[in-house]
Amino acid sequence: MGSVVEAEGLTKTYGPVDALRGVSFEIPSGAWGLLGPNGAGKTTLLRILLGLTDPTRGSVRVLGDDPQRAASSIRERIGFVPEGDAHVPGLSGVQFVSFAGRLCGLPGDDAKQRAHTVLNFVGLEEERYRDVAGYSKGMLQRAKLAQALVHDPGVLFLDEPTNGLDPEGRQALLALIRGLAMDHGISVVLASHVLPEVEAVCDGALVLDQGRVVANASMEALKERQQATYRVRVRGSVDAFETALNTLGGQLETTREGSLRVVTPGDEGAVLVLKAAEDAGVQVRQVEPARASLEDALVTRLEEAST
Repeated sequence: MGSVVEAEGLTKTYGPVDALRGVSFEIPSGAWGLLGPNGAGKTTLLRILLGLTDPTRGSVRVLGDDPQRAASSIRERIGFVPEGDAHVPGLSGVQFVSFAGRLCGLPGDDAKQRAHTVLNFVGLEEERYRDVAGYSKGMLQRAKLAQALVHDPGVLFLDEPTNGLDPEGRQALLALIRGLAMDHGISVVLASHVLPEVEAVCDGALVLDQGRVVANASMEALKERQQATYRVRVRGSVDAFETALNTLGGQLETTREGSLRVVTPGDEGAVLVLKAAEDAGVQVRQVEPARASLEDALVTRLEEAST
């Protein structure tokens, strides 16, 4: 279905600081993550894509248009959910979303009708006439999503959309976002520090570090280069088992749940686990492959980029 974002040699300099350093990439349609540590350039990139700041050098296109040269037409076709609260005091939910629709070019009656539709979609149909200032945090996040959708954009940019939500509210909002890409044909670019959320919602991710592209690939491709990882239970001395693993090139980690995780080089990880157990004189009660995580993949890519 093509790319929703295309960048070539994109550079943004603030005085002596290079926030983006000649990055080139494409973001395909669907759901895509935007990842990286603080200072990686994510916020600067979002501002450029939204047409809020100009690049120092290079070019970028969103839905085929330059955000700087075609700012008005671009903003009619993109939606943005900011990290911070952005409601207008004194407006009800339907007034707030309708106002956002008019700002995006919808006629008044159409904006109001669409406001009712999207508020129903995000689960605020019973709260649409309440003052937005009295909304809970979860309701505010849904209202921000509604205002970003009111004009039926082609691509939706989200900056930490679940910030401040409880687990139940987070899962409900993520399901809505995932459904936009899967069922409604709206591409999603999700910037988040919560990696499991990106992994659950997105098909792939663009990873930035210090203004450079570290990786830009599907979730499967991002994780395929990971070392083999296994969940293990042993009976006997864990310390002796760890020493034997280290000798053979493996590593033993303890998860937050208290179970053991073994990271091994190469494709013969299970054999290495059994050899280490034999050398340590411990009994293996369980060994099974552990699913590679996006967090592991991101750490590996960032480490590679820094060397």
